[in-house]
Amino acid sequence: MTAAVPEVLLLDGVLDAEQAAGTVRSILAEQRADGAIPWFTGHHLDPWDHTEAAMALDTAGEHAAAEAAYRWLAAHQNPDGSWYAAYTDGEVSNRAKETNFCAYVAVGVWHHHLSTGDDAFLEWIWPVVRRALDFIVRLRLPGGPISWRLDEDGTATAEALLTGSSSILHALRCGLAVAEYLEEPQPDWELAAGRLRHAVAHHPERFLDKDRFSMDWYYPVLGTALRGEAALARIERDWDRFVVPGLGVRCVSDRPWVTGGESAELALALWAIGESDRAVDILRWIQKHLRHDDGSYWTGYVFEDDAIWPEERTTWTAGALLLAVAALGGDPATVAVFGGDDLPEGLVVQDCC
Repeated sequence: MTAAVPEVLLLDGVLDAEQAAGTVRSILAEQRADGAIPWFTGHHLDPWDHTEAAMALDTAGEHAAAEAAYRWLAAHQNPDGSWYAAYTDGEVSNRAKETNFCAYVAVGVWHHHLSTGDDAFLEWIWPVVRRALDFIVRLRLPGGPISWRLDEDGTATAEALLTGSSSILHALRCGLAVAEYLEEPQPDWELAAGRLRHAVAHHPERFLDKDRFSMDWYYPVLGTALRGEAALARIERDWDRFVVPGLGVRCVSDRPWVTGGESAELALALWAIGESDRAVDILRWIQKHLRHDDGSYWTGYVFEDDAIWPEERTTWTAGALLLAVAALGGDPATVAVFGGDDLPEGLVVQDCC
């Protein structure tokens, strides 16, 4: 690393200065020379997790490394505005296109600009963001959701995922923030964001049933669709089903497996709705069994067997942890992006069909 980590990454019982530096180094160590950030060396990269890791680097002041990650996305964007689902050692390894993967660049780019104030880079990468979100809004389904995937033959599924659509909503709102800053109005995005937010908040029947997965529980909050009493009610509704006190958050409700990514993301969602004490508790819990000595994080822990599984340490788990800590520490860019209060709402929709 080029400098000491910022104070926003220091959190009592979670990260001290040495530990935070180690976690940042663990991501930098996996980044390829071309800017790509795979899950870990030798494994694949997907555009969503790549972007999350880049955002974490910005929280640590590693802006050049983060910019290199966004330049990698620019260099690999398909002509239709998409990216493929996976790349391994620089080559495409999964030719499907997942829409939430493609949209998330907008979240990362706005976070990067808020972190750096680099207008020239924002103007340079704006066409990448515009093409990506134009690709997304072309895949709207009746009632507001977004088709979750294009198969390898280019066929779009007529189904949507609540987690993915919640993340896409967040991306549309960040994209609208970029557009507003650059004075490039995007009315189609505004309409898509309004309809999507209404669907996520009020029409779960419009999405595939993935209720077993904790991400479907907290992502409407993390993706900014729900705030206030509605968000708190949703969190309380399934807290006991997904949260294992002292350990973290289950990935799936009926499996004895807690995961670092879901735990850190829930902590970030809790912070966003004023539940910082519970957020800190969760982050402290996962230090006990998921943190490696080098600062990286294991993906998950099977508590019935007292076993790490899978035996992998992923950049996106470390990235999610750093973003949650940065929000709790008051990092302005992370607060603005995940708090959502200053993001454009999109066109307010009461109901749609």
